[in-house]
Order: sequence, then C-alpha cells, then structure tokens
Amino acid sequence: MVLKNRMIVTAMGVSLSEADGTVGDRLIDYHVAQAKGGAGMIITGVTGVAWPVGGVSPNQTAISDDRFLPGLTRLADAVHAGGAKIAAQLHHGGLVAAYSALDGHPLWAPAIPPGVSADFIQYFLPEEIAAFIGDGTMPSIKVMDEDDIALAIRQFADAAVRAKKAGFDGVEVHGGHGYLLSAFVSPVTNSRTDGYGGKTAPERARLLIEVVRAVRAAIGPDFPMWVKIDSREVGKEGGITIDDARAIAPLIEAAGADAITVSAYHDIGQAKLHSASNIPHEPGAHLESAKAIKETLRIPVIASGRLEMDVADKVLARGGFDFLAMGRKLLADPELPNKLAEGRIGDVRPCIYCYTCVSNIYIRVPVRCAVRPETAYEGQDWLPKHDKRRVVVIGGGPGGMEAARRLDLGGDEVILLEKADRLGGTLRFAGLAYEPNERLLDWLRGQIDASSVDVRLGTEATVDLVTSLRPDRVLVATGAVRDMPPIPGAEHDHVFSGDDMRAMMFGESTDALKRKTSWTTRLATKVGAATGATANLDLVRKATRSWMPLGQKIVIIGGELVGCELAEFLVERGRDVTIVGDAVRFGGGLTAVRRMRLLPELAEHGVAMFPGSRDIAIDKDAVRFVDGNGAAQAVPADHVIVAMGAHGDTSLADQLTAAGLTVRSYGDATGVSYIEGAIRGAAEAVAAG
Repeated sequence: MVLKNRMIVTAMGVSLSEADGTVGDRLIDYHVAQAKGGAGMIITGVTGVAWPVGGVSPNQTAISDDRFLPGLTRLADAVHAGGAKIAAQLHHGGLVAAYSALDGHPLWAPAIPPGVSADFIQYFLPEEIAAFIGDGTMPSIKVMDEDDIALAIRQFADAAVRAKKAGFDGVEVHGGHGYLLSAFVSPVTNSRTDGYGGKTAPERARLLIEVVRAVRAAIGPDFPMWVKIDSREVGKEGGITIDDARAIAPLIEAAGADAITVSAYHDIGQAKLHSASNIPHEPGAHLESAKAIKETLRIPVIASGRLEMDVADKVLARGGFDFLAMGRKLLADPELPNKLAEGRIGDVRPCIYCYTCVSNIYIRVPVRCAVRPETAYEGQDWLPKHDKRRVVVIGGGPGGMEAARRLDLGGDEVILLEKADRLGGTLRFAGLAYEPNERLLDWLRGQIDASSVDVRLGTEATVDLVTSLRPDRVLVATGAVRDMPPIPGAEHDHVFSGDDMRAMMFGESTDALKRKTSWTTRLATKVGAATGATANLDLVRKATRSWMPLGQKIVIIGGELVGCELAEFLVERGRDVTIVGDAVRFGGGLTAVRRMRLLPELAEHGVAMFPGSRDIAIDKDAVRFVDGNGAAQAVPADHVIVAMGAHGDTSLADQLTAAGLTVRSYGDATGVSYIEGAIRGAAEAVAAG
C-alpha cells in the first residue's frame, strides 16, 4: 500500500456510527473531511469484531457480521473519493468494555483481574458520574476458556475479511490500551497458568500472535495488516515494560504484520495518568519507545503522542519512526496535511489540549472539538449562502474574532468593534495561565489580520454608534461581567478580582488597582504595556517567575476553571496557594481528563483545596470559612483573588434590539461557557444566517 504522505488519522473512538453499529452519514462525513484534508490514511477507531460484546462506547462501529458490510463499503468508497486510504481498526474491548457491560454482556478476560482503584472518579462532577457508571451495577467477568479463545481468534480473522470485502485498504489489530489482546500481554491482568499465560512477555502474547497469524491467513499475503501495541503501562506496578514490547514486536512481525503502531496504556486508578499514555499531555511521550521498538524490526513503525510538526519532521529525518498517527490535531484541523503541503503552517488551527474530545468518551457522547465546532457535524451547512450583508460584531475576544472571520469567509462586510487596544479579550489571560490557549489566540489574530474585517480597536459599542453603521445584523460577543460577589471583606485592598488580575498583568489602569497597588507596581506594569512587553504572553510568563506584585500566601476563592488554572500559574511561580469554594467538587468548566490531571498536580505541589465551603469571609490577614466537613478554618493570606462571580450580560444586546436592529448574543455574554462556548456560539450564530 502506497500512501501519499506519512500522516495518518489515528484510530479514535468517536461514537459517530448508528446505535445498531452500522455506518451512517455522520461517520462518513467526518472521515471524508479528513480525506479531503490531505491525510495519507484514515484508521477507523474501535471497530468491534465481536460487537455488541466488547463494546466500549455507544454508537461504536461494528464489523462482527456481514450485515455491516453495506455501510462499511459506503465509508470506504467515500474516503477513496476524498483522496485517502482507509483501514479498519479491529477491536475487542475485553476488560475495558464497560459500555457493553451496561447491556449485561460480561467482560472477556484472561483471568480475574486484581482490584482496581476507582479514585479517579473523585475528580468527576456529579452529572458526569451518572453518565460514566450507569446504575452502578458491577459487570460480570468471563474468564476465557480455550473455546472462547478460539472464537475470539476467529472473530478477528472474519472481521479482517469483511474489511477487505468492504474495500478497505488494510486493517490494524488493536493489541493495546488494556483491551482484550493487551490484557493477555500484561502480567497484571494475565495470571493464567495454561498455554496462554506465563512469566515472559512472549508467553503471554500467545493470543495476540495467534490472532495476527489467523488474520494473515484469512486475508492473504498482500493485504496490509499491522498491530497497535503498548510500549509500556505507565504507572502500573508490574505492568508491560518497554523490554516486553521489544520482545514481542519481532514475534508480531514474524507472524505476518506489516507494521507496528506504538502506543501505551496506564494505571486507570491514577487520575492524572489518563492523560499520560495513549493521549499524552507531555509532548513526544512515545518517541523513545518508538525508536527502541523500531530497532528490533524490519517493518515500519507508526508513532504517535502529541508531536508538533517541526519536531516530528526532525525525528522522522533521523529515522525515529516511519509514519505519524495524529488524533487531536486532526480533530482541530483536518486540513492540516494540505496546509503543510502548501506551506501554510500559520493557517493550521491549533489543538489546545483541553481534552474536550476524549473527555466525551467518559460521559458517553459523540466526539466534539472545542476549537472546531464542525468536528462530528461535518454534514451541517456552517456557511449558508446569502446576499452580501454588513454585519457588526461587538467584542474582540475569541467569540468575536471567530464570528468575524467566518462572516468574512462567507462574503459579508464585517466591522469588529473592540473597546480594548488589542484583540483577545479574556483569551489573553487564559493564554497567560495555560500556554496552549495562546496558540488559539495567535491563530485567531492571524486569521483576522489576513481577512477583510474592519477592526476598530479602542472603540466602545454604543447604541448610537452601532445604529450609525447601518448594519443588517449585529452579533454581540462582549463576554461575561465579573462582579465582585458579596463576600464579607471583599472591599479590602489586598483582595483582587479576576478583572483586577487581568488589568495588572497587562498594564491596564483602573480605579481599583490605583487603590490596591503601589505606585512602583503601577509604573512597572505601565512601562511593560507602553513598550509592548505585556502583549508578549511568553515574556510575561517568564517575567512573572522572577517578579510579581503578590505576596507569598495566596488564597483563591472559587474552584472552577479560572481559579484552578490561576492556582497552577501561581504555584509555578513559587506561591503558597489555597483554593476555597462552595462547589462540592472543584474543576467545573474543565473537561474531565484535563481536570483529572490538573487537580492531582495542584495537590502534589502543595495547593490546599477546600471544596464545599460556606460562610466565606475575608479578614485583613486571613480567609475564614467552614469547610465541607463542618470545621472552622482560617487560612493566612497576603493576597486574596476572587475567581468567581462571572455571569452573562445581555443588556447591550437588549438595547440594540429595542433600537430595531437584528441582534444575536452568544458566548459568555449569555452565560459563562469558556473557550468552547465562545467558538461554538460564534459558529452557530453565523450558521443561523
């Protein structure tokens, strides 16, 4: 099989097939966008060889019966027409098939596994827990006998034949991520004493090897087939190691595989590790493993794991891998391959590693992307045709910029009004606290700069001004209002609101800051603003590591996204941070997987967290409250930052509507919804016509 480039859409569970496992238009539209975007090959995720047994998500693609062939054939034909190759990932969930267990199917396993901690559930919000665990009934486990093993082998082989019949270009056997074949390889989950167990990795890999041989025999010598394996089990004591992976990779090659995809798994009981293996937070997490495994093989290696394109290109040139499988980046921008080929690197919409996409797996809903609303909704008309209009967009934050660029693409005359002296809104502060957000800010600004949008900075929108522009339509993306909530003691000068923090970091002057900060602090930040230093977020991040006008002991009131990311920012700058809030669980606004990483990391760095608190009051030297256990607390505080109280405000939109204009509000102006709400709201406002 010849690919037009070395970029592959990695297999992802996206829950876009129909409820009965068949392929429908939604999955086809999703993959066709990737094909047209220029990827060399697409691997369809978790395609169930034993479906409905072994299912890990709703609306999962099935390949367990000939009745699924028509839909699979339509998918293959459509992707080919889009210009890409397509492969099916052959999958059996095994011990991880919690979704099929909800329908009473047992979990297929090599042995009864050891008890697994579910501590990561403590980082779920109450509404997420119900979606994840259903009614809480414990699934039954089917310890496989030799007849079961023979059936599983036959199911993989039969599925491969179906993929070939449907016109697919190849198949990937999923031998990783704790699923059935991986569970046999792992010494933690395989304690068998028969011929399918053993002390060595090659002994435990017997089922995987037999599956590979059976698939090869069924599809013949010339149909491409490769295997995804775990290079290691991160944080799992006694789990798969890189030495195990190096030992079994040549056996997989000898059994007939044409390539190896290198991934990893993790101890699911440790919350932060959910973003440390197959969807790693750390860049280049699997590069060393891919190189080590490649040294044992003559066949190609497919690498993955949060690689920026310049790094990937250098490692590829050094022979570290042969193909790159990408997931999140191609959800954010399926046109990435085409844009790279055309030298339009700056046009690539960035992934911000917010984990919106993968977090949806945990709450059992279809994939979506925070920065690209079209993902999983490719069949919708996002830029409907219409006569050219004059549209005024109010607010130059992420929602305003996104709407303005879309309207410009649709041929409208667009006027963007922003009262500040630069674009970005709250995304500037979000980019300061969490660097990947800055990439989105830079991309949006670049798109506006390259457009025909008439940007008017330092211009506050009023009814008279907007009316004088004679718009056909007005979009209001003014963001949230951040009032100081009625907390006793909030009037003290050592208490900062979120707006105070933003103004101070960016050298803006307000009456509150004049009262709360020294003249030297105001002078330093003003100089930074005047010289343009505070416009450079990377420079601000570096500068604040050596100087920041805040005391050592900081109490943050409010434990949602802003408070948690601010705590991360401050603790990295050596401050002693405490978070106090009334929410029963902290991290609201963060996606589940991002929350599962950030909250444990904050705890590891000594951040004290008091969710479920009440009677919060601020004294001159401490914050006093009753914690979630009913105990009175007094936490010393040099400064207090109130990261709560934000709410929507449609007053301007209401005034404009009363003036007879056609108006639509969205984003934080209608209720705090963060980056995803701003971007999605903008797209929906434009699509509404």
